[in-house]
Amino acid sequence: MVEQMVQQTTKAPIGAYVCLLKGCSRRKALAEGKQVHALIVQSVLDSNILLANTLVHMYSKCGSVLDAHKVFSNMPQHNVYSWTAIISAYADSGQAEEAIKLFQQMQETGLAPDKVVFVVVLKACARLAALEQGKQLHSDIIRRGFQSDVIVGSTLVDMYSKCGCTEDARELFNNMSERDVVSWTAMIAGYAQNGLSKEAFALYEQMKQEGVQPNNVTLSTLVDMYAKCGCTEDARELFNNMSERDVVSWSAMIAGYAQNGLGKDSLALYEQMKQEGVQPDNVTFVLLLQACASLAALEQGKQLHSDIIKRGFQSDVIVGSTLVDMYSKCGCTEDARELFNNMSERNVVSWTAMIAGYAQNGLGKEALALFDQMQREGTKPNEVTYICVLSACAQSRLVDEGRHVFDSMYKNHGVTPTMEHYACMVDLLGRAGCLADAELFIDKMPIQPGSVVWMSLLGAARNHGNVEIGRRAFDRVMKLEPKNAAPYVLLSNIYAAAGRKDELAKIRNEMKDAGVKKMPGCSWIEVDNQVHAFVVGEATHPQSKEILAELDRLVGLMKEAGYIPDLSFVLDDVEDKEKENALCRHSVKLAVAFGLIKTPPGTPIRIKKNLWVCGDCHNATKIISKIVGREIIVMDANRSHHFKDGFCFCGDYW
Repeated sequence: MVEQMVQQTTKAPIGAYVCLLKGCSRRKALAEGKQVHALIVQSVLDSNILLANTLVHMYSKCGSVLDAHKVFSNMPQHNVYSWTAIISAYADSGQAEEAIKLFQQMQETGLAPDKVVFVVVLKACARLAALEQGKQLHSDIIRRGFQSDVIVGSTLVDMYSKCGCTEDARELFNNMSERDVVSWTAMIAGYAQNGLSKEAFALYEQMKQEGVQPNNVTLSTLVDMYAKCGCTEDARELFNNMSERDVVSWSAMIAGYAQNGLGKDSLALYEQMKQEGVQPDNVTFVLLLQACASLAALEQGKQLHSDIIKRGFQSDVIVGSTLVDMYSKCGCTEDARELFNNMSERNVVSWTAMIAGYAQNGLGKEALALFDQMQREGTKPNEVTYICVLSACAQSRLVDEGRHVFDSMYKNHGVTPTMEHYACMVDLLGRAGCLADAELFIDKMPIQPGSVVWMSLLGAARNHGNVEIGRRAFDRVMKLEPKNAAPYVLLSNIYAAAGRKDELAKIRNEMKDAGVKKMPGCSWIEVDNQVHAFVVGEATHPQSKEILAELDRLVGLMKEAGYIPDLSFVLDDVEDKEKENALCRHSVKLAVAFGLIKTPPGTPIRIKKNLWVCGDCHNATKIISKIVGREIIVMDANRSHHFKDGFCFCGDYW
């Protein structure tokens, strides 16, 4: 088809090829674009700079940065449009660091950047919160006389805002010689992103007073701000009252639900979006896949995957990476790996997503093997990659391997360890039972240890029953996060397991006096494409009677198999019988019982939990998996637990 179209336009072949490539860009038709590229090579027109630039742009819009870079590298000469096209390709694919490096290379050639390339690179700086580089760009923009351009000025406002410099952004906004709706929206969004809701609303009112009509982006920004403040009902009211709703508006509301743990509402809104004929874009799909991952809603994730293929977004590297993440978080690492292997292009985000998937599912050796392959194939790991690799080593207790990875971070790739990397190392040593080494490691840290580091040590102390180290770690966390309930719970578990009733009572009273409340455990399970939520202690589900009856049946069978309820996981000061009843109504057990009565025998049960799985639920689920002959996968806040035949792949350590 493409070849026939080209043959019909022989009078102006270059113009015909350009039109075809632009059509492929609009449709994100990568396969057809490659056909056109092959014809251009056959026609010996590949050295034409206009065609080469259009090819780079086409590959970029089709999500194939690797092909875009190959074309760019083979060009005999580059102009400012060539550089803009390749810089945009990397920036649009989420590789902001590479985009900035290419801009620096462009400057070294002596070519003068235009305002378009400045806008692209400013956005890359904003994505990385690279303030110093953004300031250097600002100086270049002033020197070249582009600051008065309304688009450049608006992008500068956005860059400063995303770097947390709202005062600098506002000063620049106030001094703009011309402001359009994009400028106002950039400043409103800047306030919203930095949690300054009052300032955002005040500026919105000023905008209307000055006669500037808000566009959908402005209103989406406000929807997003409401959602980030936890006011999803207000966000939905604003969304419902919008006169026109485009894909950006829908995506903002979907994101708002997802950010507040309301993935079920995100998915319901997507169905409404389709009914109203609004076409989702790649951002919409990324948000929805994240919602599915947060709920372990595998079937709905598969349906989204099908929609993604139908709409031609599977070649998008960000969408592909998010699919890998979704399958991994649903416990389907084999499906995730198959998808990863078949990606037409992989960047650092893709590799990191697959490594993280192995880490979450306790497959440390597989994560390390993929990390080695990543480096052999020339992809440079970033900070997040190293966090995932170290986490994988910790989950699988690969101490020597973890030490080697940590020691090689800066040496091999210039990555300076952050607080998260140090926390991973403490977790690694703690899981291996080397608590003294972990505490010594903290003492020698070159940066002040944060609460995440001390929480890692506290978690290790709980798992190994070390009261003294647990208390020291608890005290350090309290100085940093006095209102955090998690340390109270962990220390209570340590005291209960050690039989220290007086200290247990004391810590419970301290928690009560401090007004700290434990977040209620909540578990989700997807059945027949619907997500069902269960909250600890509640019996509000329409089938609660059947669920509790199934639990009674299971408890009887479990006790026959040797199950003894671990009452230390009930913090309330009540009689043992009440504690046992409370344990039976933990959210994981409710979800498991529901899954057993609502899904066919022999099929896996997948559950998502907002907190760590408690020790009693973990032990109970192991026994249930053997009794009923089912594989049960529970994705908690820390990792995935695969229960089968009375065992968990985590080795009873999480």
